[in-house]
Amino acid sequence: MTRTNEHGQPIGDALDWTAREEPSPVTLTGRHVVVEPVAERHAVDLHAALCGPDDASLWTYRPDDAPGDESAMRARCRQWAAQPGWWTFALVPRGSGRAAGLASLLRVDAAQGSAEVGAILFGRSLQRTPAATESIVLLAAHLFDDLGYRRLEWKLDSLNAPSAAAARRLGFTYEGRFRKAVVYQGRSRDTDWFAMTDDDWRALRPAYDAWLDPANLDDDGRQRSRLSDLTASALPRP
Repeated sequence: MTRTNEHGQPIGDALDWTAREEPSPVTLTGRHVVVEPVAERHAVDLHAALCGPDDASLWTYRPDDAPGDESAMRARCRQWAAQPGWWTFALVPRGSGRAAGLASLLRVDAAQGSAEVGAILFGRSLQRTPAATESIVLLAAHLFDDLGYRRLEWKLDSLNAPSAAAARRLGFTYEGRFRKAVVYQGRSRDTDWFAMTDDDWRALRPAYDAWLDPANLDDDGRQRSRLSDLTASALPRP
């Protein structure tokens, strides 16, 4: 039932809310991956994973270009680590112990309990693996469970179909398109918005746990149940 104020106007539900803490450079450990603050020590591994001769396409939808060599990657890691308002993490699969990707928490609004997961970059060895999926789940768990945030956003170039598919697979809800929202790499970008609320998170968390459970792997190491099916069942769309 919709609430109304003394003027007869519809208003939102009352909320006992206080501002939350901003994220910190915390290390998050999962079954398949360690998500840790990016540092210069990750540079060699990140350059190998993300800057090979066939990796230019990984950077198409990034705001920055691929560093040309390990020295440039070390400088970039220092820049990422010191960037105000961004918390950039190296993604380190536990099997290899070598950083193979990046993800960031950005556009954090602690007063409103909102943040964005973005600047996601998976090396080819990390793509389509449980470690890739778990890295995003760990960041979401940190925001929702540890810090008590209400909203996690995922924004992308409207032409970046793989990123949109990943957002939907994880259960993020499409919220609309902002036309001519960004200029980057000399191009115009329409930005598609996806988001997950704390209510969504509570519904989706069992789906993530079920998909990441070792019992979901067959004898060949493939998932028996698809994450997209589990999240669709947990959070049906109209």
